[in-house]
Amino acid sequence: MVSAKDHSDSWRVGVLFSQTGVTSAIERTQLNATLLAIEEINATGGVLGRQVEPVIYDPASDPKKYRAFAERLFQFDRIRILFGCYMSSTRKAVLPVVEGHRGLLFYPTQYEGFEYSRNCIYTGAAPNQNSIQLARFLLSTYGNRFLLVGSNYVYPYESNRLMADFVVQSKGKVLDEIYVPLQAGQGDFDKVIARIKKTSPEVIFSTVVGTGTAAFYSAYRAAGFDPARMPIASLSTNEAEVAEMGAEVAEGHITAAPFFETLSSAAARRFVSSFKQKYGDDAPVTAGAEASYFQVHLAMRAVGKCGSDDPEQVLGNLRDFEFDAPQGRVRVDPENNHTYLWPRIARLDRNGRFQVVWNPGVRVKPDPYCVVQRLDDWSVDDQQLIRP
Repeated sequence: MVSAKDHSDSWRVGVLFSQTGVTSAIERTQLNATLLAIEEINATGGVLGRQVEPVIYDPASDPKKYRAFAERLFQFDRIRILFGCYMSSTRKAVLPVVEGHRGLLFYPTQYEGFEYSRNCIYTGAAPNQNSIQLARFLLSTYGNRFLLVGSNYVYPYESNRLMADFVVQSKGKVLDEIYVPLQAGQGDFDKVIARIKKTSPEVIFSTVVGTGTAAFYSAYRAAGFDPARMPIASLSTNEAEVAEMGAEVAEGHITAAPFFETLSSAAARRFVSSFKQKYGDDAPVTAGAEASYFQVHLAMRAVGKCGSDDPEQVLGNLRDFEFDAPQGRVRVDPENNHTYLWPRIARLDRNGRFQVVWNPGVRVKPDPYCVVQRLDDWSVDDQQLIRP
């Protein structure tokens, strides 16, 4: 921990990602990407000649610890900009603290939408940047009989509500909606597997997060199900969790996200190469890591433009420019503080690597309240499908 003292020669920023706990695998990738971006900025002279200094705590995937450390960061460490949070429960625990101190939170995780805070910049995907696209792909490729499985907290409930709406729009049927504990183990998925066997869905939509993800996919494979006919589709399963479950277990399943480690653009290759050079060849690079990376560059570019880390000034300047992120060129929408992103859908191959199967090649304006949430906004005729 860093003690409170005069740091006028540096830009101090708070960093809250879990290095331990149920979601630590994905959050470590977000922490690593944050530090990589800071290292890159500092290597080029910092911001206006001042280095960026991260003040880091480990909230251990616990919303109460997130809130306590956020209070410490603003009151004791005197930071004004905070990078962090993965689960929506942790974001909701931190936001009142950020707002109370008139700070600014950069939140780099896909989430359920239906939120706005003047004191938060949302750089992960909103539902209209992943849920709609995934629903359209699944309905046109596999069928309209869905079973929904999620972890027992706010994000899965809200995401499943939206997915159910999309299924009903297509005259489909939600066969069941099942929730498991956040710290779910193998035994918690026995009832899920039994329900899958009984209902025979065409798609399993999973909002299971953290360590339960590998347990769920492993239970699916042990039951002998075929992902070519009945895949697990997710908005949150990523390279970090695939590394935990193994390629054989992961093969054939589907995820929607703006970024995958396998993207071939020059910007994506540079980012992945730098990340692995710093953290090891086996270090997973996730969509959450990519958002964590580009949001630091966005934030500190705004600081450099206005010459201050005052949140009001940063907000005013943040909306004036774009950044060539690994996923593509991004910018913050001044109407809602969410980010224009590039939706993609990928399937896991036999080597446990995501291969893009649908890429519209367009940047999508964020619509966190899903004002427009009809599936016919994404015509199947425009879907560039790449078969396995």
